[in-house]
Amino acid sequence: MTRKRILIVEDNLLNLELATDLLLANGFAVFSAQTAEEGLRMAREISPDLVLMDLGLPGMDGLAAAKALKANPATRHLAVVGHSAHAMKGDKEIALSAGCDGYLTKPIQTRTFAETITRFIASASERQTTSSPR
Repeated sequence: MTRKRILIVEDNLLNLELATDLLLANGFAVFSAQTAEEGLRMAREISPDLVLMDLGLPGMDGLAAAKALKANPATRHLAVVGHSAHAMKGDKEIALSAGCDGYLTKPIQTRTFAETITRFIASASERQTTSSPR
């Protein structure tokens, strides 16, 4: 079985390191970018199974980056999960309306993080299968 590829777009090095370590320990191939622009480029190049997008990036934020991924025919199929420290009512809806396929709040729940990412990938794969023309 091929390892699932995860692209983490995160500017906080501690958050990036924690997410990377947890995913590597659970058999994922992990790539990272620290800016939205770098994340967009890498998403086109590696076509990951999932993009974990920090929504509070400096410069172009993660919401704009998610919209850009979903607007591009080369990347619109990618699963994008918004990741943010914002846990206010309505934040999840804002992320979903920007094109995110899911939403996670920080801090990372270390015991369930990899399992949650696996579920997001499975859900995205299922959506692609059911929306593909037969």
